Amino acid sequence: MANFAKWLGASLGWSFGGPIGGILGFVVGSFIDGFSEGDIKGYQQRIPEGKTRTTTTKSGDFEVSLLILAAIVIKADGNVDRRELDFVRQSFVNMFGASRANKAFKLFSGIIKKNDISARQVCIQIRQHMDHAARLQLLHFLFGIAKSDGLVGPLEIESIRKMSVYLYISNRDFESIKAMFHSKQNAINSYKILEITKDATNDEVKKAYRKMVKKHHPDKIRHLGEEYQKGAEDKFRKIQKAYEQIQKERGM
Repeated sequence: MANFAKWLGASLGWSFGGPIGGILGFVVGSFIDGFSEGDIKGYQQRIPEGKTRTTTTKSGDFEVSLLILAAIVIKADGNVDRRELDFVRQSFVNMFGASRANKAFKLFSGIIKKNDISARQVCIQIRQHMDHAARLQLLHFLFGIAKSDGLVGPLEIESIRKMSVYLYISNRDFESIKAMFHSKQNAINSYKILEITKDATNDEVKKAYRKMVKKHHPDKIRHLGEEYQKGAEDKFRKIQKAYEQIQKERGM
């Protein structure tokens, strides 16, 4: 139990404060005897005078943000599907290895049981501290979780859409990432992924592709660690595949 608290304290920056800190204090306190929301706040109180906790997004901040938002998405349709839970667990195993993944999933299991989580308040805290590229990656992970049961349902889409608004992610970016998880990857979805229409000229297609490469390049989230770059590389490959499909269709 002490090791869990130590892991939590070492991996978080700004997540100790605000509504996310409150959620962590409540959830962790439910399975670590003597650990409470006050302990979460205590980390901030022990910062030396004149110093402030870093606002840089650490790997743990992204991890906790993903777990909380994933719990909201999974519960959006009123049914906690085992396939979605297994996808979350396996995703963390692939990224972090079994030991860290088990800690993360233990935390997730507590979060998903909490019923009064405000998506708006959580997203406001995230957008205040997390850069745009990392927020886009959060959205990509959330669609992956929603798709893990075979279909991204309308209630899940609406839940993710609301969070994207709270996170200050544009509708163009939302529709682009959503198109990456369509059951059939056709030409229409390829245009949506590149945030253009079929009426675009060849030059506009090339320009759109260069813009997407710059926006979604895995190096944009290098500060979060190699484990999260793997997810960014998956998104990057989907953009490349969309461009190649348009090229083939047009004979470019």
